[in-house]
Amino acid sequence: MSERCGWAGIEPIYVDYHDTEWGVPEYDSRALWEKLILDGFQAGLSWITILKKRNNFREAFAGFDPDTIATWDEEDVQRLLKNPGIVRHRGKIEATIGNARAWQKIEADVGFDRFLWNYVDGRPLRTTLSDRATMPTQSKLSAQISKDLKKAGFRFCGPTIVYAFMEATGLINNHLTTCPRHAPCAASARDPAEVWPT
Repeated sequence: MSERCGWAGIEPIYVDYHDTEWGVPEYDSRALWEKLILDGFQAGLSWITILKKRNNFREAFAGFDPDTIATWDEEDVQRLLKNPGIVRHRGKIEATIGNARAWQKIEADVGFDRFLWNYVDGRPLRTTLSDRATMPTQSKLSAQISKDLKKAGFRFCGPTIVYAFMEATGLINNHLTTCPRHAPCAASARDPAEVWPT
């Protein structure tokens, strides 16, 4: 009998996230940036904490529009530090503004979506693990992506954060093989030629 990944637990918001979002290949540049930012805010916290505050984050951060956030300054940092609906961490807030500017540069150059998906040749990596206990928390690839993101000006994107981001956005399909979402997430991957026509 198939069982969903154990980390999803029984709380509805977490189960829904597992069943509808986690591991589904994401190809939208802005959505990828949002997920990377939220994973950065998760550092030192649990993901469910961020998930429960996600709508507050979206409202506070202008729908995670990088072009808008890139124009923000200290006045906006102060405004966000007074918002009880989000994680009020100056370093992470300031990093989000800087990361918006870094996103703009990559987006204008190659596209943030293509920049990330090029690491896996446009197709999700697949794992065949049936036990989460053997699942790594980072990899050589997440370390390389982290290094390249930091070189491009990103912060709060260490190898562990990037690995969690890769799992969440479907760059790697880390649903256990015993999970009913493993096969659908694999099947939802698109042909790179369809996403980025040459």
